[in-house]
Amino acid sequence: MTTPEARLAALGITLPASAPPAGNYATCVEAGGLLFVSARAPRAAPGEVLKGRLGAEYTAEQGYAMARSAAVELLAAVKAHAGALARIERFAELQGFLNTSPEFEQHAEVLDGASDLLAAVLGPDAGLHARSVVGVATLRKGLPLTIRAVLQLRPEA
Repeated sequence: MTTPEARLAALGITLPASAPPAGNYATCVEAGGLLFVSARAPRAAPGEVLKGRLGAEYTAEQGYAMARSAAVELLAAVKAHAGALARIERFAELQGFLNTSPEFEQHAEVLDGASDLLAAVLGPDAGLHARSVVGVATLRKGLPLTIRAVLQLRPEA
């Protein structure tokens, strides 16, 4: 059986250290077998600042790559909390918040960047999830997007 970590390696992805919370909250909270993961943002390349709106400073294609990057950050947070991605029984829900220009309409295509990665890493059963995505007027520090999630975890062995 191939592990999620092995699938990440096959994709050439190494999980970074999980970013600490930006305020007085927890990155992950486990309750009743569910893991609630606070909003994760895409990781900027060294010297890069991710700030701006989809439909203005960024295209939907760039947003897809940013959503994929945010999903890597989310998986890093889950692994830091759970110890292994194999503890993910089911990825239940994904929510995307996009900082968009008023005329931007490609929300679903952008969030596919995260959904596609989750399906590739967790497989079609555990990775398929309910989701919603909304455009907002602004996000913290001018970020172009954030994602948050709810997962079902297997009990620790």
